[in-house]
Amino acid sequence: MFDTFVTNLKSIIDFISVYIPFKEPLEALRSLVDISIVSYLTFKLIQLVKETRAWQLVKGIVVILITAMLSQALELRTLAYILNKTIELAGFALVVVFQPELRRGLEQIGRSNFKDFFKFDEKDDVINTTFTIEEIVKAATELSRTMTGALIVVERETKLGEIINTGTKLDSSVSAELIINIFTPNTPLHDGALILRDNKLKSAACFLPLTDNPNLSKELGTRHRAALGITEVSDCIAVVVSEETGKISYALNGGLSRNLTPDILRKALNKNLLEKKTVNKKLTLWKGKSK
Repeated sequence: MFDTFVTNLKSIIDFISVYIPFKEPLEALRSLVDISIVSYLTFKLIQLVKETRAWQLVKGIVVILITAMLSQALELRTLAYILNKTIELAGFALVVVFQPELRRGLEQIGRSNFKDFFKFDEKDDVINTTFTIEEIVKAATELSRTMTGALIVVERETKLGEIINTGTKLDSSVSAELIINIFTPNTPLHDGALILRDNKLKSAACFLPLTDNPNLSKELGTRHRAALGITEVSDCIAVVVSEETGKISYALNGGLSRNLTPDILRKALNKNLLEKKTVNKKLTLWKGKSK
């Protein structure tokens, strides 16, 4: 058994030595640097794509590639032929489909400093998410009391990079006082949506797509229609405070719950922001009718 292990280990080393010549130290170092650079650039490219909804398209392309390989292995000739032809045209299609992301990526590279290029994002824990929820509830409660209109969007799995870029970048810590100040009338950032990402106030005064649902109540204004619109095209959560009535609403997956109390809003946010951190739990849909 030991001889077999040695033989297998030698085979692996011989295979690796084709790409990394260990007998020549300079060439080995050059190969390691080459592989490291390519790996890092690939990582940064994936990180850049994940900033937008294009990440969902990338997942679809990966599924097509895996299906094509499986069809060839199982000798499913018709399916393999169709998928191979699709892949051949994918290069031209990707330029068209990802044109906004490619342009935005090049602009971001041009604006980035050397220090920012090597910056890695860190995931926030449950404690930070709980704190964010409490600050949102506190802000929504005060805005409701003063009948100040507000639209707060919390990003989840689907990235909203293109929406964030339409507003004014903040990248600040979450606080109820800052949220209230942003939506105070006659301030520069009060008109538009506030976007939260990774427990940070990412951008304010953002433009959102409006819903095309023709069955909505005429009582709903632009804020509510924008909240429904963004939740129809992504899995984000939107909290709305009506300027006319001061009532709090909650939008998710194209559904709207209205006339919420602070406690119900807290429970909704906890259910859909904290439960995703628990394994094998699904996010709950919150849909409701106006009372």
